[in-house]
Amino acid sequence: MLEKGRWVFLALGLAAGVAGMTFFRAPPQAVWAANDRHDDYIMATGLVGLGGNKVADGIWLLDYRAGKLLGTVVDPNFGKILPWAEVDLVKEFNIPPKQNVHFLMTTGATIQGPTGPIKHTALYLTEINTGRFGVYTMIPILNGSNRMMIRRHDLSVFRRPANP
Repeated sequence: MLEKGRWVFLALGLAAGVAGMTFFRAPPQAVWAANDRHDDYIMATGLVGLGGNKVADGIWLLDYRAGKLLGTVVDPNFGKILPWAEVDLVKEFNIPPKQNVHFLMTTGATIQGPTGPIKHTALYLTEINTGRFGVYTMIPILNGSNRMMIRRHDLSVFRRPANP
């Protein structure tokens, strides 16, 4: 049987361990993501860091008709959709007018962002005919505007298009 003093130290050590784990634990690293497509649209989701330990659901929407990549988040405090950020994919991927395009898009691993320790879910986007492949994340614009911006991390060519 333990002495009374040892029980006190055991209880204090246990309490300190629980408090330390609660205070110093890393933010969750699980990535919940999904994607779907219908006709001329593709939608994908993934976590977006908002600074500090705050994260929100990021929503990516590729609009074939407009040639745009759109992105927004759902405000975790109020459940409201923030204004949409966009990238002109015709310019970004250097696609000639009236071309037959075929985009593929999915979310994947997390990439460290400029908003602190929170990582942002990467969006992988490719256009098959041009052979271009891009990596994007969505980050908050840090001016109090409650808006997001789409950040390109890299853009490469995985194969040259065939000559017509």
